Amino acid sequence: MTQTIPYWHVDAFSERPFGGNQAAVMVLDEWPPDDVLVQIGAENLFAETAFVVRDTTGEADWELRWCTPTYEIALCGHATMASGHVLLTRDGGDRVTFRTRKSGVLEVRREGELYEVGLPATESAPGESEAAALMGGRAIEVYRPSGKDIRYHIFLYETAAEVRALTPDIRALGAIGKDQFIATAPGDSGSGHDCVSRVFVPGGGVDEDSVTGSAHSLLTPFWVSRLGRNNLRAYQASERGGELTLRLDGDRAWLGGPCVTVVEGSFYLT
Repeated sequence: MTQTIPYWHVDAFSERPFGGNQAAVMVLDEWPPDDVLVQIGAENLFAETAFVVRDTTGEADWELRWCTPTYEIALCGHATMASGHVLLTRDGGDRVTFRTRKSGVLEVRREGELYEVGLPATESAPGESEAAALMGGRAIEVYRPSGKDIRYHIFLYETAAEVRALTPDIRALGAIGKDQFIATAPGDSGSGHDCVSRVFVPGGGVDEDSVTGSAHSLLTPFWVSRLGRNNLRAYQASERGGELTLRLDGDRAWLGGPCVTVVEGSFYLT
């Protein structure tokens, strides 16, 4: 028996097709086996596929899970925003909540054509990383998450030009594990950007991510603290590129930007 699943392809953090970060969003009636979710993620071949099922616990509007082409992940910002875009466009309203398995309840808000996704803000502290030499360039500082067993590495560079010029040893970074390697620097003078970043997750099947919400759950408190002010503008300098607004509100990092639906249709699961 063939199951017909509603399907959307969304470019998040972009106001036009071919920009930002791609995500598939699929609305399910119930959860299939875990291995099927991963197989669908592999079929879609995006950095993440988001799956939503109506939440029956009363904690949120929907349950939400995310899969890369190879495994299920604990947190994804751009696919959460894409899911909010799909559901708010389809059903109306200005906010929607998602119960997740490892990141608590997440919220997406809509104001006009823009969206904000609230993620758990993660503080970082000076540390060390075995990947420093593999990133290339000359990072002036290395930061790691504080008080959490999260495999993130932040490398601070002096200029945005250095971040753009990086050519990391992708194969060696991937051998470390499913870690996320974040290169960041202050924005170029006159660019309107407070900070610039690039993000590499080769162990998770994504050599360089296009626009990474989870990375900015660390970069928001990082740059708010360094710059001494809130409400920042960020740019992720990937090939596709993406613009984000960043603000810190208590324990939440709110990431803002537009979304555009590129494809809407059906996924047939036999």
